Amino acid sequence: MAAAVAAGEEGGFGDGERLDFLKERHVRFFQRCLQILPERYSSLETSRLTVAFFALSGLDMLDSLDTVNKEDIIEWIYSLQVLPTEDRSNMHRCGFRGSSYLGMPFNPSKGPGVSHPYDSGHIAMTYTGLCCLVILGDDLSRVNKEACLAGLRALQLEDGSFCAVLEGSENDMRFVYCAACICYMLNNWSGMDTKKAIDYIRRSMSYDNGLAQGAGLESHGGSTFCGIASLCLMGKLEEVFSEKQLDRIRRWCIMRQQNGYHGRPNKPVDTCYSFWVGATLKLLKIFQYTNYEKNRNYILSTQDRLVGGFAKWPDSHPDALHAYFGICGLSLMNESGIRKVHPALNVSTRTSERLRHLHQIWAQEDSQQCSDDVPNAT
Repeated sequence: MAAAVAAGEEGGFGDGERLDFLKERHVRFFQRCLQILPERYSSLETSRLTVAFFALSGLDMLDSLDTVNKEDIIEWIYSLQVLPTEDRSNMHRCGFRGSSYLGMPFNPSKGPGVSHPYDSGHIAMTYTGLCCLVILGDDLSRVNKEACLAGLRALQLEDGSFCAVLEGSENDMRFVYCAACICYMLNNWSGMDTKKAIDYIRRSMSYDNGLAQGAGLESHGGSTFCGIASLCLMGKLEEVFSEKQLDRIRRWCIMRQQNGYHGRPNKPVDTCYSFWVGATLKLLKIFQYTNYEKNRNYILSTQDRLVGGFAKWPDSHPDALHAYFGICGLSLMNESGIRKVHPALNVSTRTSERLRHLHQIWAQEDSQQCSDDVPNAT
C-alpha cells in the first residue's frame, strides 16, 4: 500500500511512450472558436455563450488570454443579460440568454431591460456567462445580482431540482450544479433552497453508489460530478454523505478508468470524462491513486495534431467541449504549460482566486454600508 501511495504521489502508475502536448495548436484552436465556427455548430446558436466559455476558459488554462479582445467580449456578454424592466415585472425571467437570436437591442448597460414574451435567462448560460466575465477580469459590477438570483429561484422545482428555462425543460443534476455555481459566484445562496437541492442529490444516489441525474435513474460520471461538486461548493459534502457512503462513491468513480475514463460501465472511454470523473476523484481526495500515464496517453491520442483541439475518441473531429475538458483533464495531472483547474467550479485556479478577491471586496462594501446605515450615537 505504501508503494502504491508513493507511486500515486509521483504522478500515477503505468509506462508507455510519452506523447507531446501541442499547446500552441490548442491556443489557435480556441482562438478560431471565438472567430468562426464550422457549419455543424449552427445548431448551438442558442447556446453560443457556452462555446465562448469553452474557448475563453481554455485560453485561460493555457495562459493565453492576452490573445483576445477582452473588452469587446465583456460588452457582448453583458448584452446577453436579461435585465429587469422598469416595473420589475420580469424579475423571475432574469439571468443570461445564450446569444442574440431573439434580436433584442444591444444593451450592455445595467438596465432597465426591454420586455419580450419569449425572453428569459437560461440557467447554463447564466453560469457560463458569469464564468466568462470573471475569466476576462471583469468585476461583475454590471451584473444585476438581485435579478439573477430571482430568476434562479423561479427555476427550482418542488423536488429540489432545477429547470433550465422558465418555460420548462428537463430538470436534473446538471442544472442543480449550474444553480450551485451561480450562487457560489454571486456569494449569495438565496437563489436556491439548499435543503431541497441537497435532498435531491441524496435521493439520486443509485444502487451501485454512483449519482444519477435523478432518483431511480442510472448512475453516470457527469451527474456524479455535478452532485459532488455542488455539495463541495455548498460546503456540505461530509454532512450529506457518511464516510462509508463516500468510500462507495470513490470506488464507483475509480472503477470508471480503463485507460481514459468512461461515464458508465461497459461504455467506451471518452476524453471529457477525464475531467468529469477525474475532478470528482480530486474532490474526493483519491485522484492520486489513478493511472496518470494511461489517462494522459488516451487524452493525447485524441489530440488533432494538425488544427489543434481534442476529440472524444481517437481519429475523430475535435470540438470545443472536448478540447476544453481534455485540457482540464491534463491539468488535474499537472501537465506542463497548463494552469491548475478548480475541480468544483470548472475554471482555472487563477480565476477562482480572482473570484475570491471579489467576494472580499463585496464583504467590505457590505460592512461599510451597514456602518453607514447605523445612526451616530448621541
